[in-house]
Amino acid sequence: MLILKKGFVNEKKSDNIKNMDEMDEILNRSIAEVLPSKEEFKKVLLSGKKLRIYIGCDATGTQLHIGNATNFMILERLRQLGHEVIVLFGDFTALIGDPSDKTAARIMLTKEQIEENMKTWKSQVEKVLDFNEKNNPAKILKNSEWNSKLKFSDVINLASNFTVQQMLERDMFEERLKQEKPIYLHEFLYPLTQGYDSVAMDVDVEMGGTDQKFNMLAGRTLQKKYHNKEKFVITTTLLVNPKTGKKLMSKSEGTYIGLNDEPDNMFGKVMNLPDEAIIQVFIDCTYVPLDEIKQKETDLKNNKVNPMNLKLDLAEELVKIYHGQAAAEKARENFIKLFQKKEIPEDIKEIKTKTGESLEDTLIKNKIIPSKSEFRRLIKAGAIDIDNQTINDVNYFVKQSIVVRVGKKKFLRIVI
Repeated sequence: MLILKKGFVNEKKSDNIKNMDEMDEILNRSIAEVLPSKEEFKKVLLSGKKLRIYIGCDATGTQLHIGNATNFMILERLRQLGHEVIVLFGDFTALIGDPSDKTAARIMLTKEQIEENMKTWKSQVEKVLDFNEKNNPAKILKNSEWNSKLKFSDVINLASNFTVQQMLERDMFEERLKQEKPIYLHEFLYPLTQGYDSVAMDVDVEMGGTDQKFNMLAGRTLQKKYHNKEKFVITTTLLVNPKTGKKLMSKSEGTYIGLNDEPDNMFGKVMNLPDEAIIQVFIDCTYVPLDEIKQKETDLKNNKVNPMNLKLDLAEELVKIYHGQAAAEKARENFIKLFQKKEIPEDIKEIKTKTGESLEDTLIKNKIIPSKSEFRRLIKAGAIDIDNQTINDVNYFVKQSIVVRVGKKKFLRIVI
């Protein structure tokens, strides 16, 4: 079996963690579970042993989102403590498609689509992770480097470590069986392929969202088999609406805040989050100290603060991370000017479109207006505004996310 050679390891020894507050931050902030145990992981961290830690992201879209960045933030804390950290771009695993939490098989991507998706990924991740630090930079690898070289006999060997029963125990497969929906054989290969990443890189720790637990445990099994070595599995909290349990960041549904969203667009998306998600997003996606967030939570519960004001602070914090303080302050100013002073409701309807689609077609398709003649009548009457500017072009094409006013009181946000 092909094993990726070591050689990208920085030999500088990891420093002991000196500040217990720093230890608590790493072990508790955004961490859902550590396997085999948080106590064992803490013991290894305190030992001074240098760990090789990775997080994987499949190249299923052009944007990474703030939910992905939760893991990048934890990785950066560990990198600063001297550990080797790797962001693995899943260009090979994206060919298969992760079945986690899916009620149907993913559409299989081409190599060309995957390469296009990854074009700007590094520039997005480096807003959080330091790839230029001289002594211990974060690293990027792609799993096609080793998975594309596996022989069919290697795949059979990998598959021999798991049973069909184990695969069928996964919730989404059980649900598909109940609904008589197909389960394709290639979907069983996904956890094997992701699991082999751990073997190829010979890692000590893998980190990912709670929805990745099964796949990460597959890697733990294979590490024990091929390297006789324990691997820590760290699951991180997913951004979900605490009332509905629905994911707040979903690439497949287009409901996410991208790391390279423009400042005003990013700010507006944060303001569109449900109030009940404010505190978790503060914890998982910002650098605001936990004691400050706890106070915000207490004030919110005791009605000492308006959720709108907290959300404004949250939006500014996020824009600051990815675009800088000046851009964050400007985005806040723009939002207040556009929404609050013009009395635009906070919970306006949101619809989606593609870049280059005409505003006319977008509004008709989403039943905002009934016909082309009505659209032209509204344009002629000066009754359609885009981002607070009246338009008179009947051939207006949507090129970015915008706020639209139709008539006097109908507002909507069109998102690309």
